[in-house]
Amino acid sequence: MQVLRTPDARFEGLADWPYAPKYAEVTDADGTVLRIHYVDEGPRDGAPVLLMHGEPSWAYLYRHIIKGLVAKGRRVIAPDLIGFGRSDKPADRADYTYERHVHWMSQWLTGLDLKGLTLFCQDWGGLIGLRLVAAYPERFEGLVVANTGLPTGGGAITEGFKAWLQFSQTVPQMPIGMLLNGGSARELSAAEMAAYDAPYPDETYKEGARQFPTLVPVTDDHASVAENKAAWKVLEAFDKPVITAFSDGDPITKGGEAVFQARVPGTKGQPHVTLHGGHFLQEDSPAEIVDLIDGMIRRRG
Repeated sequence: MQVLRTPDARFEGLADWPYAPKYAEVTDADGTVLRIHYVDEGPRDGAPVLLMHGEPSWAYLYRHIIKGLVAKGRRVIAPDLIGFGRSDKPADRADYTYERHVHWMSQWLTGLDLKGLTLFCQDWGGLIGLRLVAAYPERFEGLVVANTGLPTGGGAITEGFKAWLQFSQTVPQMPIGMLLNGGSARELSAAEMAAYDAPYPDETYKEGARQFPTLVPVTDDHASVAENKAAWKVLEAFDKPVITAFSDGDPITKGGEAVFQARVPGTKGQPHVTLHGGHFLQEDSPAEIVDLIDGMIRRRG
C-alpha cells in the first residue's frame, strides 16, 4: 500500500486550532503501518468524550466543541480518519473500504484503551463510530447521533445524497473547503475554508474523500451490508442514553433520527433535539452541542 503523509507545515497557524497533534499507529492486514492523528485535550480524569468526524472534514470541524467541553472539565478525544486531516492517506482509491476503516479505528480505540466514552458522531463518523459501539459496547456510556446513519442496503436514499454522490465522482477537482462552506448554514471565513483544504496539497491526497461516498452501503449489493445488519442487532439492545441531534437544514440525512428513536432502546425518554445547521452542524451549533454532551454526562452523574 502506498501511503501519503501531509507535510506538517500545512497545519501551521490554522485559525482557532491551538491543539497539539498526537499520533498512534495501526497495522493493516497487509502489514502496512498507518499513522492516525488525534486531539486529546482536557484533564486526564475528566469524563472522556469521543468526537468523530466524517466526509470530507477532519477534527478541525470540532475546534469550538473541543474548547467548550474542555472548559467544562471534560477530556476530549477527536481523531482524524485515515485519508483525512493529519492522518496518513493511502494513495490508491481501492485501498479505502468500509471494513478497513472499522478495523483501523478499532485498533486505535483499543490501543489507547479508551473507556467510559460519550460519543458524538456525524456523517461517516457515525457509520464508523456506531460500528465501534457495536463491537465494544462496554466502552461507551452514551451516544449523541447527529446527521448520520447506519445503512443496510435497500436502495432508499435521499435526493441530497444522490446529488452528492454524482458530484463527488465527477468534479475534476474536489473543493474541500468550499464543500464544508456549502454544507454549513453560516458562511465560513476564508481562513476556515483554508484549514479544511490544508490536509490536501493536491488531488492525489483526496482519494479517500473521493471514495467514501461510493462506500455507503445504500444498496443490497454494497459491501458491509451484512456487517451493518449485525451491528444493528447490538444497537437494538443498547440501553445506555442515546440522544439524536439532527439539524434542521441537511438534505442528505433529513429524517434520519426516526430510525434510531424507533430501534435503539437507549433513546427512550431522552431529550432529543433538532439543532440549527446544515450537514456540518458542528459549524452552526457548537455551543448547543457542547451543552448537549455535557448535559448527558451530568445526568449520568
